Amino acid sequence: MRLLRTFDLMLQEADMTPDEIAKLTRFLQKTFDQPAVQVRKRPQKDDSGEVYMGEEFIGVVYRDDEDPDDLSYNFQMAILDFDLE
Repeated sequence: MRLLRTFDLMLQEADMTPDEIAKLTRFLQKTFDQPAVQVRKRPQKDDSGEVYMGEEFIGVVYRDDEDPDDLSYNFQMAILDFDLE
């Protein structure tokens, strides 16, 4: 039972909050000098957000809280071969 409780706490800690989404949106807008960047809550996942440029999906940002003393976020963007042409 203790193991299940620990697992439940880990899941709760992994949720990305609306405040984090807003902060990530501001950070990415400033970093890319692009006000059209927006982080949105994912429909089926709580540990990450979808990143859009306007209405175009460009990637996913994940919350990494595996180490409780070192919270970080990972941005993943796939670039398809035909997008480079």
